[in-house]
Amino acid sequence: MALTKYRLGKLLKRNELRNTELKYTVDDVRGVLNSKGISDSSKADLSGRDLSKFLVVKPGGFVFNHRIHDKLGLGYNTSEQTFIFTNDYVAFEIDDVAKDIILPDYLYMWFLRSEFDRYVLFNSYGSATLFFNWDNMCDLEIDLPDIDIQRKFVAIYKAMIANQQSYERGLEDLKLVCDAYIEDLRRKMPCEKIGKYLIESEKRNDIGLTVDCVRGLATSKAMIPTKADMDGVSLTNYKMVSPRFIAYVPDTSRRGDKVSLGFNDTDETFLVSSISVVFTTNLDALMPEYLMLFLTRAEFDRYARFNSWGSARETFNFEDMCDVKIPIPDISVQKAIAEIFAAYNTRKAINERLKAQIKDICPILIKGSLEECKK
Repeated sequence: MALTKYRLGKLLKRNELRNTELKYTVDDVRGVLNSKGISDSSKADLSGRDLSKFLVVKPGGFVFNHRIHDKLGLGYNTSEQTFIFTNDYVAFEIDDVAKDIILPDYLYMWFLRSEFDRYVLFNSYGSATLFFNWDNMCDLEIDLPDIDIQRKFVAIYKAMIANQQSYERGLEDLKLVCDAYIEDLRRKMPCEKIGKYLIESEKRNDIGLTVDCVRGLATSKAMIPTKADMDGVSLTNYKMVSPRFIAYVPDTSRRGDKVSLGFNDTDETFLVSSISVVFTTNLDALMPEYLMLFLTRAEFDRYARFNSWGSARETFNFEDMCDVKIPIPDISVQKAIAEIFAAYNTRKAINERLKAQIKDICPILIKGSLEECKK
């Protein structure tokens, strides 16, 4: 069987369906991700927005942001729900006449390839802001195998997704156990300030750690490889974060009402910016792993923002951290629940790797479908 080349404009139709009857509300608003997904909820301030103009995207529909930020923000609605997106986006679906030519899941696999993002970036236009519009999407050419071959490779992709999602559901069950345990402790025990158990560290990089050891602190409560330009930056004043130490950024402004915080759960020593606060705990009375259970909860973010102070810049300093109250049970109880939380974090990291591997395998599946068609 031979491959057939098509322009996407011959296979797709633009979706201009609007939320004119306001059937869908703020709860149905979604955004798109550069990783080619649909965000759980829009991060935009929707106060005063006219939702009647928002685009309605039903299951099986696609939507993309024509403004480029390194990659094309694009989503494919694989759920059974209908969502709405800002009218600044572009929505589309497979044309009825092309449903025997291309599967939407196969097209989505094609979009997930890094080659697609490179093409989009090369063919975008603009100065301060780059754009990739509907006409540009329609001009894309795609080589398609027979629909039966598409189904075969889509089935492989869907099986991998199903396995990952099953793993993720088990992951959430573990988180539920942790949350339930914490709530039970809060009901049964008095809460006390953690300050007397905290030990602040001002130790700087006096052992010559390199830029490879520099970490950023994320609002997702993780230590991540730094995204800052470290060219020519002196690391001598950077603070050291030893194993089982916690670090956070006291500035809580412009961070989506969340605290940027991380815990060093490795055997390595890392470096963070000198503006960060670094501390550990009295290990005989309070395990840092147990404390992290509370610092990763949404309640802590709300508490920290409420108790931040300042004018142009609001901060939650170490003294404010010391005033945080939590139940502190016997160290053996802390260890038990911390082990559950550690298992959760391990499985969470595995889940993220699974999702990355599924995305990385899409180019292989597309290539395999094309080669099978040529046999």
